[in-house]
Amino acid sequence: MRVRVEAALPGAARLALRVGERRWPLRRKRCGDAGSATVWTVVAAAALCAVFAALMAVGQAVTARHRAGAAADLAALAAADQALRGPAAACATARRVAVGQRTSVVRCAVVRLIADVTVEAVDGPFTSRVRSRPALARAGRRPG
Repeated sequence: MRVRVEAALPGAARLALRVGERRWPLRRKRCGDAGSATVWTVVAAAALCAVFAALMAVGQAVTARHRAGAAADLAALAAADQALRGPAAACATARRVAVGQRTSVVRCAVVRLIADVTVEAVDGPFTSRVRSRPALARAGRRPG
């Protein structure tokens, strides 16, 4: 024999019992995509981290390239300034200037009063070797 308890309770208590009974025995319905928001959040965060890392790598490579270009120009100007003292003195000056720019001279050639310098810059995992183009990188007087 089954006895219903709610029949013996006053109205407010009967209502509270009904509300409690309704919430407690019901279980959550399981959907096929339960927890997928967490997975999508993790995937989106990983993708953003990968994009950020790629942008950082590109930024480092560009920085190394610009540093090498600027150092090559400065070293070529310094070598051209010392060209009258001979190629050895001119290239030594170019090396000093390049070391001051945290780069290294790979190649230095002085012909007459024109200096052609190739510089290498290392920034993080990237190495950038820049040889100034003839119109931009050479320093000295024009013959004639």
